[in-house]
Amino acid sequence: MPITAEAAIRDRMRGSIDRAGANERCGARAMMRIAAVLVSVLVCGYAQAADRFITLSSTTSTQDSGLFGHILPIFKAATGIDVHVVAVGTGQALAIGQRGDADALLVHDRRGEDTFVAEGYGIDRRDVMYNDFVIVGPKADPAHIRGLNDAGKALRRIAAAEAPFVSRGDDSGTNRMEVRLWNSFSIHLPDPHSGWYRDVGQGMGATLNIAAAMNAYTLTDRATWTNFKNRRDLEILTEGDPVLFNPYGSILVNPAKWPKVKIGDARTWHEWLTSKAGLAAITSYKINGEELFFPPRQQASH
Repeated sequence: MPITAEAAIRDRMRGSIDRAGANERCGARAMMRIAAVLVSVLVCGYAQAADRFITLSSTTSTQDSGLFGHILPIFKAATGIDVHVVAVGTGQALAIGQRGDADALLVHDRRGEDTFVAEGYGIDRRDVMYNDFVIVGPKADPAHIRGLNDAGKALRRIAAAEAPFVSRGDDSGTNRMEVRLWNSFSIHLPDPHSGWYRDVGQGMGATLNIAAAMNAYTLTDRATWTNFKNRRDLEILTEGDPVLFNPYGSILVNPAKWPKVKIGDARTWHEWLTSKAGLAAITSYKINGEELFFPPRQQASH
């Protein structure tokens, strides 16, 4: 049947409308795909920003003293990087670094730190700060060490009196220092699980709690002691001996050995911690007006 001019015009218009609709639908789908991609990118970017963190393996004293609670928010505000702290004894902290399970370390056993770097596990060890160790004990002071500034004499008197002494026994920096002190003064120790000398295998806070409950002597870093609340009858009895010097060092875990290490963000932390801004944050931390950590000094490197 012949097609009239009018019908042909209608057919052409209908085709144009159908094509326009199809194009519009295709354009809408394309825009939806683009929008989905953009949303995905934004969500991933946000997640990455929110998850930006490093793992720091560190001694318990920096945690128990309250230092991290003070300086980590300052660091995050400056850099946007979170620091996830694994607070353990220095020996364990170094072992975590040896396995590549941390990005950086903040510890306090210079001999162990130097070995860690020499064996290729860490790089760029830097002095960060220092404080000191003190010997605390009961007010009754059965070993008569009150007022001494000679750690060797104090430990000899404790051993001679067989006065209760609580050792951390956890291979921490404090424990390593304590063992070196006993050895350097040639003091023989009894079985660590019986008698007057007790090896408890605990962190500093827990060790102080045990010493307080037992009315015993112990070696502690001054910062943790200052922040410790459950003192009971304990007080500082011996302090001020140069051998009780307690330096802290920052080390980056070696990315050549452990490629998964977040070396970029870890270095940002490392640089900040040892910068003027980091030092200002550290030295501004005080308890009852008492400064707990001090700028590194020459002795910290030996």
